[in-house]
Amino acid sequence: MKIAQIAPPWIAIPPQNYGGTETIIAFIVEELVAQGHDVTLFASGDSVTSAKLVSFYPQSLLAEGVPWQAHMKAYYHLAKSIERAGEFDVIHTHLSSTADMYLFPLMAGLATPHVTTMHSNFPFDRVNDWTGDADKYFLEWIATAPLATVSRKARENIPYKVDVAGVVHLGVPMQHYLYADRAPGDYFAWLGRFTEEKGPHLAIRAAQQAGVKLVLAGIVEHDFPRSVDYFKQQIEPHIDNDRIRYIGPVNMEQKVALLGGARGFLNPIAWEEPGATVVIEAMALGCPVIGFARGVVPELIVHGETGFLVHTVEEMVACIPRIGEIDRRATHDHVDRNFSARSMAEKYVAIYRALGAKDSSA
Repeated sequence: MKIAQIAPPWIAIPPQNYGGTETIIAFIVEELVAQGHDVTLFASGDSVTSAKLVSFYPQSLLAEGVPWQAHMKAYYHLAKSIERAGEFDVIHTHLSSTADMYLFPLMAGLATPHVTTMHSNFPFDRVNDWTGDADKYFLEWIATAPLATVSRKARENIPYKVDVAGVVHLGVPMQHYLYADRAPGDYFAWLGRFTEEKGPHLAIRAAQQAGVKLVLAGIVEHDFPRSVDYFKQQIEPHIDNDRIRYIGPVNMEQKVALLGGARGFLNPIAWEEPGATVVIEAMALGCPVIGFARGVVPELIVHGETGFLVHTVEEMVACIPRIGEIDRRATHDHVDRNFSARSMAEKYVAIYRALGAKDSSA
């Protein structure tokens, strides 16, 4: 099957550090190529892929210094990509920010079968949502656009009448997340963007109350003063490089070492997270997760078998001493069965065919 994957142009595929949507796009593309499909990735020129790469800019927009609010270059990338729709059996686009919403008018009436994965909750933050009072016009386009969501919860959260072609949970390439049959280290882990909704301050509080070590990793978004202030006020004062450590952003190799060696992963999120890639990554490495039962998390963790679902910091503290009850190998196997990149790609191919995509290369 000839498949076009159109990525947002803001971050390279895969990302060098943080980029949840971009990481998943890379996983989908590589798995589709491995399964024998003819895949073209429309992304920035600094992307690395086994697929055919088509770029309209040599660098991702953020690396080039283009601010998020400057949407015209993003629009150009999407428009030029969709102009070539007739070359493919199916078009797969990806939505994770307001800049990507140009996809809907651009694809209105498109004859080529197409689907858009919503990687974020939708609609976006109403304070910053560029549709403003134009919702009735926007709904004319989205009502007939085939969508895929990354969780059942994300699908339930869409307030509009939309055409959901399927729910496809995120998946990871298991060859990168091999199970190591060894005793874990003496620490718990947290990994992500340092924002209040991700809950690193709550992970610190839980670790301190439970008397365990915590290693924090991830990025501080220096372009956003709110993120910088949050890190300085609620995270930095607790870092002592002994009980609470911060090791900065991590690449794939460092992430595997961090999560694979942790006794457990703490995930006290304060929002309805739609995807939670890091929860899947931790479990894939045999690391059990203690997570707040919000968003997609109850769809990922089997309570008492791959981790614990809790609702408060106090409940998290109570579960920390029980982490040894979880079978780490069984936790890895749970991801292999349900949240592998192989399974994710197969589900998307099933959606492509259900939408009428033919295999012109057969």
